[in-house]
Amino acid sequence: MTPESSRHAETTDSRWLAVVGALVLVGLAFRTQALIIGPLVGQVQADLGMSHGVAGLLGTIPVLSMSLLAPFGPVLAASIGPKLGVALCVTFVAAFGVARALLPDAATVLLATVGVGAGMAVVGPILPMIVRARLPHHPAAGTGAYVVGFVIGGTITAALAVPLADAFGGWRGSFTIVSAAGFGSLIAWLLLMPRDEGHVRVAPSRPKLPWRRPSAWLLGAIFGSQSILFYGCITWLGSVYVERGWSAAEAGGLIALLTGIGLVSTLAVPLLADRIGTRRSQLALAASLSVSGALIVALTPGEAPGSLLTYAATILLGLGIGAYFPLALTLPVDVAGDAGDAASISAFMLLVGYLLAATAPVVLGLVRDATGNFGSVVWILVGVSLLMIPLALSLHPARLRSAGSTPT
Repeated sequence: MTPESSRHAETTDSRWLAVVGALVLVGLAFRTQALIIGPLVGQVQADLGMSHGVAGLLGTIPVLSMSLLAPFGPVLAASIGPKLGVALCVTFVAAFGVARALLPDAATVLLATVGVGAGMAVVGPILPMIVRARLPHHPAAGTGAYVVGFVIGGTITAALAVPLADAFGGWRGSFTIVSAAGFGSLIAWLLLMPRDEGHVRVAPSRPKLPWRRPSAWLLGAIFGSQSILFYGCITWLGSVYVERGWSAAEAGGLIALLTGIGLVSTLAVPLLADRIGTRRSQLALAASLSVSGALIVALTPGEAPGSLLTYAATILLGLGIGAYFPLALTLPVDVAGDAGDAASISAFMLLVGYLLAATAPVVLGLVRDATGNFGSVVWILVGVSLLMIPLALSLHPARLRSAGSTPT
């Protein structure tokens, strides 16, 4: 290797590491706003006088935003560049997260949640665009980088939400600290992510989405089934176990365990997914783990606090959900012809998937209000996890190829 080529390789390696590091660190800011709800939803309800159905909106609004606003991610990236587009999304999440912690009543808190959801929504399609453009030969590794950030941020938040609330005067103090930490992710992103070299900014235009491709709808259903299970669990699983006699801290620990074990799966997926099996078989295995965990939760309502069986069920759920999530997010990168196509397919998948998932927190809360307990809620989650298996098995290679055609 000549000195010139050696220097080029070093530069390439350093840029690759910078991109991966930036993706991990920016990912820390996004799931925190969803994961902080479950452990503290009881405190929020008591302080603001919310029913279970209204409290479910705290989980539904960001997910609904991630559906309806995701198509504007490619538009924003085309207008100001992917790097600045992500920076603007982080700013929205952190700023509205802090505002949500300080506002006085249920209506204004829900309104600020819309701003949080907007930032979480628009960034969704921009991140795969960056992976497709900057890490084209490592799609699972690139996707896994920001998903690792999602899961680490969510795990830390779930574990610390209740202790922070205890130490800083309740849910508002916990929300403030967690949201303000997002500005650290913003600084890291701006410092580490290389400039958008060669990007030609264009005027905002109508999002272009693959509405007529059945295969793209399939990707949306695959992603949506996992998202329904995930958001249903993080919003209400803690409350399920509080109803079963666990303390808020013990139940919050289950959410932390769910996301922490999910981190193990998420770390493993980028290392293995491009080498072992097919996306179809990988997704089916992840779905089977989720089914096992959900069934144990449903069939063992009398388990006492600290039950090893409950912890085993939570671990299985975490492994299944944690593996399914990055695999589903990798699908648009797998099938796309270029960075713009990846963003278009991803935006459509997120629109459909999160629109389905947005129903989960509110509908499950309404079921709890109507039935008086969480028994039916848990069985609904079992049904969703079962649905993930046939959806994964329907993902034939021919469907993947057809999903990557030109958007219409």
